[in-house]
Amino acid sequence: MNPIKKTIELPDGRTITIETGKLAKQADGAVELRMGNTMLLATVVTAKEAGEGVDFMPLQVEYKEKFSSNGRFPGGFLKREGRASDYEILTSRLVDRVLRPLFPDNYHADTFVQVTMYSSDGVDMPDALAGLAASAAIAVSDIPFNGPISEVRVARVNGEFVIDPTFEQLEKADMELMVGATYDNIMMVEGEMNEVSETDLLNALRAAHDAIKIQCKAQMELAEEVGSTVKREYCHEVNDEELRKDVHEKCYDKAYAVAKAGCADKHWRQDSFDKICEEYIESLPEEERDEKTALVKRYYHDVEKEAVRRCILDEGIRLDGRKTTEIRPIWCEVDYLPGPHGSAVFTRGETQSLATVTLGTKLDEKILDDVLNQGRERFLLHYNFPPFSTGEAKPVRGVGRREVGHGNLAHRALKRMFPDDFPYVCRIVSDILESNGSSSMATVCAGTLSLLDAGVKMKKPVSGIAMGLITDNDGSGKYAVLSDILGDEDHLGDMDFKVTGTRDGITATQMDIKCDGLSYEILEKALLQARDGRLHILDKIEETIPAPREDYKPHVPRIVTMLIPKELIGAVIGPGGKIIQGIQEASGATVSIDEIPEGGYIEVAAANKASIDKALEMINAIVELPEEGKVYQGTVRSILEFGAFVEFMPNRDGLLHISEISWDRLENMEAAGLKEGDRVEVKLIEIDKKTGKYRLSMRALQPKPEGYVERERAPRAPRGDRGDRAPRGDRNDRGPRGDRGPRNDRGPRNDRGPRN
Repeated sequence: MNPIKKTIELPDGRTITIETGKLAKQADGAVELRMGNTMLLATVVTAKEAGEGVDFMPLQVEYKEKFSSNGRFPGGFLKREGRASDYEILTSRLVDRVLRPLFPDNYHADTFVQVTMYSSDGVDMPDALAGLAASAAIAVSDIPFNGPISEVRVARVNGEFVIDPTFEQLEKADMELMVGATYDNIMMVEGEMNEVSETDLLNALRAAHDAIKIQCKAQMELAEEVGSTVKREYCHEVNDEELRKDVHEKCYDKAYAVAKAGCADKHWRQDSFDKICEEYIESLPEEERDEKTALVKRYYHDVEKEAVRRCILDEGIRLDGRKTTEIRPIWCEVDYLPGPHGSAVFTRGETQSLATVTLGTKLDEKILDDVLNQGRERFLLHYNFPPFSTGEAKPVRGVGRREVGHGNLAHRALKRMFPDDFPYVCRIVSDILESNGSSSMATVCAGTLSLLDAGVKMKKPVSGIAMGLITDNDGSGKYAVLSDILGDEDHLGDMDFKVTGTRDGITATQMDIKCDGLSYEILEKALLQARDGRLHILDKIEETIPAPREDYKPHVPRIVTMLIPKELIGAVIGPGGKIIQGIQEASGATVSIDEIPEGGYIEVAAANKASIDKALEMINAIVELPEEGKVYQGTVRSILEFGAFVEFMPNRDGLLHISEISWDRLENMEAAGLKEGDRVEVKLIEIDKKTGKYRLSMRALQPKPEGYVERERAPRAPRGDRGDRAPRGDRNDRGPRGDRGPRNDRGPRNDRGPRN
């Protein structure tokens, strides 16, 4: 065992160590990364040869967190880790998006990257370290890779940029970005922020890239010490240069003509491009067709890509005929569906989202139970991408990584504009009905419209736009930034840069780069062009619905909230939840209670006001303190000789003495006519300050008879059943205790001797 270790120092003095040679030595590459008490193990394994007919990079990146890393048991019956959580999927995507473009174009062997978190104390954020660990594992292997890369999270805390902030620091940040880059170029950006300016975003990217350069340098040194700077040889493609040249000569002009036609119909363009390739294949000798078809399709793809890019760069003509800064036609409609609490359709060109909003109670919260993240989520957004949206004939296979990633971006775009202290749990569902580029940005726009239609008082409306980039590969420096890109422009271009925000700033962004070198000048131009497009789309949204609905729709459940002292939470819940369940059963409302620092936070929800009022009345009766002089509706709980005990508030009984039932003299309780279970109106006339007991009265609520004279109280009866014995007389006339004579013939207490 000959471990080799490198240490990286962050700007604030914290350190990251990467070490190889100890663990997982049978993998092609393995690195152990530590930062504080967080430890990740990254491994990479790749096949020696590519599968037959594979002409793409079959890369799979998996990020997993062990519950034992934080001293926890997994939930569920099996008590073991199951399918990947959304957090693990999103982290895997962050790593994949940086690694994938940097493998050689002709490297097609199955490659698996696995990053596992084995230890964490919940202080440092592991997702920011996963990209560095994965790249380091590739760096110490013999796998060909145009890296290394690293990823860092940059957050602005109190006006200062912090690299790889802790969980605690991130809570105080007004912007946070995950940035992935090589030593020379930024490759990936994703993050959210509080309406920051384009300049602030660029400054954050610069700070992140400066830190990434240091981490890339450490990996280069590690690879050199390990001796893995020479990579394996491979030959995954068979080429026919004469055929490549022939395909270009006979197909390029035709493909250029289709690209220049400027037709907005996606299917017409695709059919026209496909027809060119099919005609060329038909022109081949029949005995050569089967052998050369795969090569022809690969070479023709390159021809089509070149034709589209040259048409944009040389003539400024895009596939659908738009100018580079032009946005596709937009139409919107709100209140499209009667059933949901809010709904909207947003259509931009051939991309369409149908969004719905559902408002629920605390019982509808999403429970988070990840390894390091536990809590509840009150604002949810789900994105669905059915195959029919692109005209594909295939079954729906459930939610994939793409759906999770696109939904997360839209969620980040909207959540900071969601109102604070909103009483409802809110779920947005975006179903993509048509797709030709930027469906996640359509989700942001449709989500805003549906929230406004539901009556949600957003801080500000949000829109989103996807920007593209075409660069000249001949080194001339010529480029074109494209607003509102099509699916083909994303596929054939060099950048997909999504930007969302309000009129006052950016709320979220996501960028993927597919070319070498992207200057800050180009990034700034793309951001400013995106701002113009974003404002144009906001104009269309505000034309459709200028402000949120004044009130919720009639079928939205109404919610009333209240705060009670902490010491009364148990009284409202009751033993085993008996009291709160009784309130719900009696009122028909849904009642939930949660302990917060300020006390007990109660939500009462129902479809009608009467149910809410009934539940609030019952809760107030529990939490209200008895008040002298106040009138209550009570229930007779027990009858005694001298009166009755009445429950005038939940779990509070008071004595209704026989003399306080009526102005008439009652000889006994039978004359009062009360029985257990009777509902009576009583007045609380006294709270004993020493014992806390309550005295109630019914007669205090009755008119006093005219000429009524309060009877003098009879002399107090002797203690016990004393018969006709005379009253004891005044205590002060009885003489000293020792001179009173025998007591029951026993003599003075002090002369009685021992008690036993």
